[in-house]
Amino acid sequence: MSHSLPRLHNAMWPGLVGKEPGTDHPPISLDRMLELTAAAEVNGAKYEGVDLFLFHPHTDPDASEADIRAMADKIAAKGLKIGSLVAPVWPGTVGGCAFGSDDDRKNFVLAVEKACRIADILKQHGARSYGVIRIDSAGGPSDWAADPAGNTKKIAETFREAGKVAAAHGERLAAEGEICWGGMHSWKAMLDTLEATGMPETVGFQADLAHTYLYLLGYNAPEHALLQPGYSDADFWAAYEKMTDALRPWTIDFHVAQNDGSVHGTGNHDKTGRHCPADDPNGKLDIAKCASYWLKDAASRGIQHICWDGCMFPNAVLEAPATWNTILSAMVSVRATAGW
Repeated sequence: MSHSLPRLHNAMWPGLVGKEPGTDHPPISLDRMLELTAAAEVNGAKYEGVDLFLFHPHTDPDASEADIRAMADKIAAKGLKIGSLVAPVWPGTVGGCAFGSDDDRKNFVLAVEKACRIADILKQHGARSYGVIRIDSAGGPSDWAADPAGNTKKIAETFREAGKVAAAHGERLAAEGEICWGGMHSWKAMLDTLEATGMPETVGFQADLAHTYLYLLGYNAPEHALLQPGYSDADFWAAYEKMTDALRPWTIDFHVAQNDGSVHGTGNHDKTGRHCPADDPNGKLDIAKCASYWLKDAASRGIQHICWDGCMFPNAVLEAPATWNTILSAMVSVRATAGW
């Protein structure tokens, strides 16, 4: 039986995250990322949409309605829908650390407000009818560790304020589980933050196969490791089940990815889970099987699409059409295994 859901999306932010003008890994334009996405095809299957990063140079978070509509027209002309949107919550964009100063936290909420405004325009346009707004704590684990309980409380308060804004616009916020974000840097810290926020109808979890693999290893939180070096296959799946059972009820957005067990960072992006090509021989994950743990009952949590995240791939890899066909093939396998 073939499945029509979840829809298959490509992320646009690999053209931005970790990229720096004037280096050997400059930003790749939104237009070029759209071209590469639209051109991919595997046995008749194509990407059905894209997820967007709402910051320069792809998108001005203060762009006029006319400019946002023009972007939506461009994406629709490629036969693509728009899904989840990444709010510019980090210092240096619009936002600030969710456990930082009062101004930082006000700016964090402001970033979500700006993302919601763009989301409204895209919905009115017709280019977007599903997806969430992605956030994280916008602060590092070492800063968070100076006062774990106090900083978790601050994050929860900030997320609740942002959640009220999102709910007023009919949006949900997905907190990205990644080891480089304080209060979100381990599966247990992430769960604590979500529970402290206490808005399951509005503020949930965004699971990424690459990042959550490092949750198992306890990379930035050894006390929360669920696997030890030399683990067996049985050890892996037992640990995976424990992690996904804890976080899956909160999961409202999902990234397909591969990871080789190492960390990586470029530009001003802190080290985090290394995203590998889907067919990387050093990849640790059975992508389709791992995805099935997260996507169990996904429809009941409102998930209508999944997205590939190729953050910090070298530009030469991003520019190769074969990269996107290989990824698309992996996503088709995910849908065949865990779709509906």
